Amino acid sequence: MKRKLYELAHSRAGDKGNILMLSLIPYQEKDYSLLCKEVTAEKVKQHLKDIVDGEIIRYEVSNIAALQFVCHQALLGGVTTSLGMDTHGKSLSFALLEMEIEVKEAVIGGK
Repeated sequence: MKRKLYELAHSRAGDKGNILMLSLIPYQEKDYSLLCKEVTAEKVKQHLKDIVDGEIIRYEVSNIAALQFVCHQALLGGVTTSLGMDTHGKSLSFALLEMEIEVKEAVIGGK
């Protein structure tokens, strides 16, 4: 069954120039392996295709059970030059959390 990421995890956003960093941290550490399997850089790139123009690189931060996505060319030129309403990309953390993944029924319900 499909579920949105916000049911399993939370996210934070950061920026440097025209690069956006998105973290994905499961509410329960046991769900980290599911996120590693289902939330690939390619799937995130497809999900954010209208926002991120460049490459997306995923890093696994297993010691804190988190994923980090580095999204190039994501802030319309960068914080100081962008005419976008959210020049820092803070709202893009929720855009990531809107992504749907395949989840087994037993995983659902644990925040």
